[in-house]
Amino acid sequence: MINKQIGSPEEAISRIKDGDIIGIGGFGGAGSPNVLIDTLIAHSDAKNLTVVSNNAGQNEEGIAALLKTGKVSKIVCSFPRMKNAWVFEELYRKGDLELELVPQGNLAERLRARGAGIGAFFTPTGYGTALAEGKETREIEGVHYVLEHPIKIDVALIKAKSADRFGNLVYNKTARNFGPVMAMAADTTIAEVSDVVEAGDLDPEVVVTPGVYVDCFVKV
Repeated sequence: MINKQIGSPEEAISRIKDGDIIGIGGFGGAGSPNVLIDTLIAHSDAKNLTVVSNNAGQNEEGIAALLKTGKVSKIVCSFPRMKNAWVFEELYRKGDLELELVPQGNLAERLRARGAGIGAFFTPTGYGTALAEGKETREIEGVHYVLEHPIKIDVALIKAKSADRFGNLVYNKTARNFGPVMAMAADTTIAEVSDVVEAGDLDPEVVVTPGVYVDCFVKV
């Protein structure tokens, strides 16, 4: 019988290894898998990680706390310099952290494309800017486009409100943000959830991330 619930965040985080590309859901604090992030900080020796996220964290919590450990060598994100993002700024200015800046819509679509099996796609976003340097461009019906490639994720850490034993996930309103596309893009998806319900109790119409995209989840 399928049951994707595991006993502890430590067991989940043990799947992460040196050099992995880690996708972390969340939009600011909304939907951020803070328990999984804190467990990665405290209980994993994995290093030289690449983090893919919407932002670089604030204060010294969540992603910012992970960056401060020195375990992350590169971050791919849309908004690295938010209010109180001093951890990122200090590391970046010292040359201890590489940044790949990606427009937010492009970030979401590059993740979705990975899950959908799309090899690459053309987008007008970024054309004519430094973000398009070195990339293929094309004019289509009078509009200039930049070729963007999917983002591969080794392990996604996401947060959801509820799960059933199959790993079907429901999110709390806007806390869904990047969770669904992170799950699609990842080879391994780990979710932290608040509630676990019986199989069949989730309305299929409100399931956002089907269990086929989820490898395991932990109740926190």
